[in-house]
Amino acid sequence: MSKKITLLFLITTSVAFSQKKVQLKMLPFSTKNKVVTVYTSADSTKLRLSKTTDLYFQELKQPLETQTCIFVNPDKKYQTFLGIGGAITDASAEVFAKLSPAKQQEFLDAYYSKNKGIGYTLLRTNMNSCDFSSNSYTYVKEGDKELKTFNIDPDRQYKIPLIKKALAAVGKEATLYISPWSPPAFMKDNNDMLHGGKLLPEFNQSWANYYVKYINALQKEGIPVWGLTVQNEPMAKQTWESCIFSAADERDFLKNYLGPTLKKAGLGDKKITVWDHNRDLLLQRANTILEDPQASQYVWGIGFHWYEDWSGGDQMYDNVGKVNEMYPNKNLMFTEGCNDKFDPKNIQLWKNGERYGKSMINDFNNGTVAWTDWNILLDENGGPNHVKNFCFAPIHSDTTTGELIYTPSYYYIGHFSKFIDKGAKRISSAASRSQLLTTSFLNNDGKVVTVVMNQSNTKITYNLCVGNTAAEVTILPNAIQTLVY
Repeated sequence: MSKKITLLFLITTSVAFSQKKVQLKMLPFSTKNKVVTVYTSADSTKLRLSKTTDLYFQELKQPLETQTCIFVNPDKKYQTFLGIGGAITDASAEVFAKLSPAKQQEFLDAYYSKNKGIGYTLLRTNMNSCDFSSNSYTYVKEGDKELKTFNIDPDRQYKIPLIKKALAAVGKEATLYISPWSPPAFMKDNNDMLHGGKLLPEFNQSWANYYVKYINALQKEGIPVWGLTVQNEPMAKQTWESCIFSAADERDFLKNYLGPTLKKAGLGDKKITVWDHNRDLLLQRANTILEDPQASQYVWGIGFHWYEDWSGGDQMYDNVGKVNEMYPNKNLMFTEGCNDKFDPKNIQLWKNGERYGKSMINDFNNGTVAWTDWNILLDENGGPNHVKNFCFAPIHSDTTTGELIYTPSYYYIGHFSKFIDKGAKRISSAASRSQLLTTSFLNNDGKVVTVVMNQSNTKITYNLCVGNTAAEVTILPNAIQTLVY
């Protein structure tokens, strides 16, 4: 065989083999020989993320109108999942410090272990104080525009030790971002960290430098910072730490000061998230900032909260989807939500968990890549909080007994965070009845994770339909299930 013929044979063989590999990768998902493992949490039962059954797929060519179905198509893929987690605030860290060493380890396992807990990977923390701090503080002395006195000593007693332990528990998949509630008082037009106010123009550069100082200080402590939000709740004049940024204000501060300053400091890889407020004004903020190319170049994503409906309805999910449609190259991240108006009688209120399930399913189905709860831990009074804005958390500690209290919210969040892996792709998932909510993800190991939530007070039997096969599943009233197959 001549050299030319040998070379042609090798090239042809190599191309054919490569094409075969591509074809193998593109083979449709099959349910053949796959077991559906079901995990359940249900009201008025002891089921809490409990493995309840193993099921198998059977042939089902055409569902009937009388049948309830969840339709999953693993071959239709959407956004890439980044992670789920919660905020390590001063309050959370202070309560954690009061736990015994054994309870501290139990707590870390409960949140950050995939096997023993619910597998959090996402962490948010406050730059300067927030409402969930025992007092207001900054990292500089009054009037120090040049930031010569900058130090993060206020974080060293409680917050930094907990962040380090959480990062160690998560490992390489940890993703931490920072959010400011307010600049120092002297930088604002109301000379107050509380009650809104605006950043004075003469402090734009100084405030941009402040982010650099804080990120560098954390990273010097061995705490890698993945990203930041520009301002927590920039349209809220609160009785606690707050600062007003209109959409134009945030756009101009980002493109003229914060973005260039981070880049110049060698921090251009940090992911910047804008808005960080409710779903209601999400579109206006996205349009104002992202239609400006100079500002948009610095934006990784748009963050949002759920507090727009104070009656507890938590609607406006469509706004998330509309932003996703308009700006598919930007990411959507839920950056804060909790059940507020703390009442110890309601610490095990099942509806608090259902609020999480409904929000998470709708947000993911509208393109959200990451979901961050508010405080990871609070005491038996819903604090500490220096303005008495007491709230619920997924886990509380009774500081009089040292015990940890796991609420329904913890289990609802866990039905997502424990099973969906970083890098998973959301896939098509829909219910044939409005009583059921559902979302699905395809993990990188080839396993599908389907979450189903029963909003009704009636037991429902449904078919989990994938292609021409189905597994029959029963879900209890007011329950949430995760199906892994």
